[in-house]
Amino acid sequence: MNTLRVSRMTLALSAALALFGCGQKEEPKAAAPAPAPAAAAPAAPAATAITVKIGHVAPLTGPQAHLGKDNENAARMAIDELNAKGLEIGGAKVTLELVPEDDQADPKQGTIVAQKLVDAKVNGVVGHLNSGTTIPASKIYFDAGIPQISGSATNPKYTQQGFATAFRVMANDVQQGKVLGEYAAKQLAGKSVAIIDDRTAYGQGLADEFEKGAKGAGAAVVTREFTNDKATDFAAILTKIKSTKADVIFYGGMDAQAGPMAKQMKSLGVKAAFLTGDGGCTPEFIKLAGDASEGQYCSLPGVPLDQMPGGKAFNDAFSAKYGQIQLYAPYVYDAVMVMVDAMKRAGSVEAAKYLPEIGKTDYQGVTAKIQFDEKGDLKGGAISLYQVKGGKWEYRETVGGGAPAAPVAAEAPKADGEKKS
Repeated sequence: MNTLRVSRMTLALSAALALFGCGQKEEPKAAAPAPAPAAAAPAAPAATAITVKIGHVAPLTGPQAHLGKDNENAARMAIDELNAKGLEIGGAKVTLELVPEDDQADPKQGTIVAQKLVDAKVNGVVGHLNSGTTIPASKIYFDAGIPQISGSATNPKYTQQGFATAFRVMANDVQQGKVLGEYAAKQLAGKSVAIIDDRTAYGQGLADEFEKGAKGAGAAVVTREFTNDKATDFAAILTKIKSTKADVIFYGGMDAQAGPMAKQMKSLGVKAAFLTGDGGCTPEFIKLAGDASEGQYCSLPGVPLDQMPGGKAFNDAFSAKYGQIQLYAPYVYDAVMVMVDAMKRAGSVEAAKYLPEIGKTDYQGVTAKIQFDEKGDLKGGAISLYQVKGGKWEYRETVGGGAPAAPVAAEAPKADGEKKS
């Protein structure tokens, strides 16, 4: 191999190596593509928002309007409190709406407004105030399958009709009338008693039970008289009773008649003790009777407000918003709370679904531990007695349901001709 050939081969090999080296040279790497943004997690579906209508019925006009408005205010306060806390039932955000109606304490009007509430598709009804309107209305609610809880209707018939929709959160008149009759005979030394009632379902029903209790305790019923829930003049009835020299006069009815009746008793010189039930156990009775109210007696289902489990807090809140409690407000407040509690436990606002839960209620209310018997009546209802002292109702004792305090001995009525203090 000559020198020239070797040189040429060397050059060719060098060129080849150079070309090979160039082929292996790395090109700059392109920047990695930015990762695609992560897909946003799907938002949880918003809870359905629904409005639940709760009807409330009471007399908002006429002589019992002060009691009816008191009840309505209590129902409204309960609903306002529940709405303020935020309410969720069965996965839905619930706003409660009060649908108030005025039955004028008239049974016929009671059925008219009951049908009106049914047509408005309310989810439940709290009320009515009076037994005379509650009882006929209860058939309309039962036929429509709408739960009804009364905080004031005490006539036993309301829950004795077999309507699965009917409940009450206070003692009935069987319990109350028996206690009143025995109190008149034993504590007030009533050997002879006269009875007056206003012929309403409430007034007559309570008077009937009072008569049974009084006779059972050994008192003699010297006369049974009647008036009506619109009357204001009782002179003829009271004059007749005065001639019997009865020790005790019992009145079954409301404060609009009880107050003037007590006042007229004094002006006619009737010396009997005056005793009435929850319908007359109000500040309005004292206002209407004036100084004739002093020393007179009444009863209320349940324990005194300041001895109720939530009485003080309720009184403070209610009075700050609406003024002095008239009578049934704590019970109506509890009725609303019991109804909504049943909805929550059922997980539904549909009447057919939460109705069975009302019967299973075990609820600590303002007024008491609330449980119902098979008829829809409050279990273990207590009855408390009061007497007017210094222009105010003063607690005396509680019978049944666990008396919260030792009884206070009542004063026996003065004999005819003696001055009552």
